[in-house]
Amino acid sequence: MNFFQAIFLGLVQALTEYLPVSSSAHIRIIGDLMLGSDPGAAFTAIIQIGTELAVLLYFRHDIWNILKNWCTCLAGKNGKDWKHRLGEGNKDARLGWYIIIATLPIVIAGLLFQDAIENTLRNLWITAAMLLVFGIILWIVDDRAPQVKTIDDMTTKDAVWYGIGQMLALIPGVSRSGGTITFGRAMGYTREAAVRCAFLMAIPAVFGAGILEAIKAVKEANDPTVNAMFPGWGATIAATVVAFVVGYIVIIGFLKFVSTFSYKAFAIYRIALAIIVAILLLTGVLQPLEGMALGGNA
Repeated sequence: MNFFQAIFLGLVQALTEYLPVSSSAHIRIIGDLMLGSDPGAAFTAIIQIGTELAVLLYFRHDIWNILKNWCTCLAGKNGKDWKHRLGEGNKDARLGWYIIIATLPIVIAGLLFQDAIENTLRNLWITAAMLLVFGIILWIVDDRAPQVKTIDDMTTKDAVWYGIGQMLALIPGVSRSGGTITFGRAMGYTREAAVRCAFLMAIPAVFGAGILEAIKAVKEANDPTVNAMFPGWGATIAATVVAFVVGYIVIIGFLKFVSTFSYKAFAIYRIALAIIVAILLLTGVLQPLEGMALGGNA
């Protein structure tokens, strides 16, 4: 991977991370087409930090209010009984608990099914199928579901469902934002509220996992047997900066877009991408699993 390829992948990460189109699918597909191989765990993990820092910057006021009120209530400053400690009468503290609840499913599933997630589920046929299926579901749900609920209307049950939607994103092609947004719209949340929930609920799981993977990646980055595609620290840092800057702009544009338009365009894009990936797999341009030779032999 050279400098310009690294920058391009940083741009791809920024453009797809927040949209319901699956950034992991795009990095895998474009990496295979451009490099003939997966870009590598080290590079992918580090540039993801850039897009997550953009989320922290954009939602900094929301995050601060949630953390401050959650800690205040838990410490008993608003009431010593457990109802007040768990956020009764304080919407920001309650939202903090809901984010924790929504994070548990993806953490538990990630630990229990780590091997399948890192190997079996990375088959591009599965990715194409998930792009297609969730594209159709998003289209139908967004077209038919009412827009009546905001973040302030969230309940514990809603948080659990959001968590399940986020958990499904462990399957490449589902899309973390796509899963949570689809479940949010199915529950009657407005398009903008569903997006904001998707962003806020992803912070602990995605940022935490990204930091852990980045630490591991830093230790292994200079090992060519582990990260043969690593382009060097200069290119990787530049790609991370691109992911951060462009990602911040994408957040602003995406929130404005969904306040006016539906998710239909994203659903159509997912379906079209699924068909393209299937054609590339059938013609041998892409291989289902990393390391497979043409013709499907391991």
